[in-house]
Amino acid sequence: MPRLRVPGERQPLLRPPPRVPRPRRRTAVAAVLLVETLERAAFFGVSANLVLYLNSGHFNWAGSQASSAALVFLGASYLLAPVGGWLADVYLGRHNAITLSLLLYLAAASLLPAAAIYHTSFCGEKPLYPLSTPCTGPGCQLDWPKPYCAPTLYVGLLVLALAASSIRSNLTSFGADQVMDLGRHATRRFFNWLYWSINVGAVLSLLVVAFIQQNINLILGYCIPVGFVTLAYFIFLFASPIFITKPPTGSQVSSMLKLAIQNCCPRLWRCFARDPEEGQLLPDQRTPQPGPSPQEDIINFQVLVKVLPVMVTLVPYWMVYFQMQSTYVLQGLHLKIPNIFQESINSSMVLRAQSHTYRIPEAWILLANVVVVLILVPVKDHLIDPLLLRCQLLPSSLQKMALGMFFGFASVIVAGVLEMERLKYIQRNQTVPQQIGQEIYDAAPLSIWWQIPQYLLIGISEIFASIPGLEFAYSAAPRSMQGAIMGIFFFLSGLGSLLGSGLLALLAVPSALAWMYCPKDFGNINYCRMDYYFFLLAGIQAATALLFIWIARRYERAAPGPASPSHSGRDRG
Repeated sequence: MPRLRVPGERQPLLRPPPRVPRPRRRTAVAAVLLVETLERAAFFGVSANLVLYLNSGHFNWAGSQASSAALVFLGASYLLAPVGGWLADVYLGRHNAITLSLLLYLAAASLLPAAAIYHTSFCGEKPLYPLSTPCTGPGCQLDWPKPYCAPTLYVGLLVLALAASSIRSNLTSFGADQVMDLGRHATRRFFNWLYWSINVGAVLSLLVVAFIQQNINLILGYCIPVGFVTLAYFIFLFASPIFITKPPTGSQVSSMLKLAIQNCCPRLWRCFARDPEEGQLLPDQRTPQPGPSPQEDIINFQVLVKVLPVMVTLVPYWMVYFQMQSTYVLQGLHLKIPNIFQESINSSMVLRAQSHTYRIPEAWILLANVVVVLILVPVKDHLIDPLLLRCQLLPSSLQKMALGMFFGFASVIVAGVLEMERLKYIQRNQTVPQQIGQEIYDAAPLSIWWQIPQYLLIGISEIFASIPGLEFAYSAAPRSMQGAIMGIFFFLSGLGSLLGSGLLALLAVPSALAWMYCPKDFGNINYCRMDYYFFLLAGIQAATALLFIWIARRYERAAPGPASPSHSGRDRG
């Protein structure tokens, strides 16, 4: 079936024939995936050790303050996705939006090492308040200082989050545009390999950058993401002539808001409408505007009403998912982390190296999550999915998402059980002081390798929840709303992270449920009850998973058409 040209769409600058040759198409997709890999490497280079960066002697933030900031940053990097999508739809187009976002990304990433080096210029004089300050005596109450350099760091992190969210929402759709006319099977494969590229970037960042940040120089480690972003910018710029790009076609945000108010609050709409005729369901048709017709707006709004409940009930999963880069990291800093150079080896060379105490970076535990994705995505793409497709047993995107919620629930339960066991050693005063970077943490003698199961489970949950979630958001949307619905998908992902941060901050306020309020242990979590926080998240996830299953069944019964993602496995590429 010939492809329908989108009005205003331009073909690649090299003037290929009407149907772009597959080799050139593969080159365009490869460039997108490489840019995604480098951008994700930069993002993980910032986020994987962000808790350690804020908790270090450069800034001296408390453990809960650093974890909350990490969750805010992760949440904002998804929450702001509609902003980048809206700018691309209305003014810039996806190609220009990605280009400008990479430049903004470069500026914000450069601020983090600069703030650590020139902290007096950026933040003023640092108060003398070391992390190791003890609080002794009965009823001791140690007031926590305000986080040093918070305004500068939060501005830098939020700008970085805006750039990352804009790239995430636009590059995902931009890459899918390169294969859109090759069929639904090609689109599904693109999302599989997109996610694989994301995790390749994570491996690169965690193996190299995290080691440098923790064991060699934290500031040097935060300079490397700047290089990743610079390389991604030039690759995208040089590959521009072979991309299929689309000009901005306008935003439907105002139309959707208008229709929502008209349907939910018709009396309120009549009060604010300038013309009585605007109180009708259809938008004013007297002055035609470019873009979708009023009838298409109604259809798109109906699609949004059906899709939104599905994506909203996925929010608690994101609350669990983002713990692996915040509270899971904080938990790992208080478990015994082995040295890379074992004391049992007596080589003089090793003994000299061991004087530097090179420890395995705590962020390397994230590799358990990443490796399972890197292994299972190709296996799923080449073996499992084709086999299930031939047997007509390929589950729908929504069924996979429900299964992913179960694995996320299992992950946070395992983390809670491990935290309970860790606190038993703390209560018996069985701690091991260990130096991480420049700081000393009182850790339980439990090995950090006990965290591997929770990271493996969250990795499996990604394959079944996050990848099918991307496919669902892209496939369920009409073509004129793909950017908007992808932006909403990422927005709700970020909302989950922010809700997790808000819940963590709430539990750190002195009250009857102050599980994360431990002023006697400034900078550590040995007098907190983070296990209760994990179990609370598990309960929220379990309750909403049941609600998700009910909503998903209603959606699949009501949307059996060819555009339904539940049938995507039956479509031929």
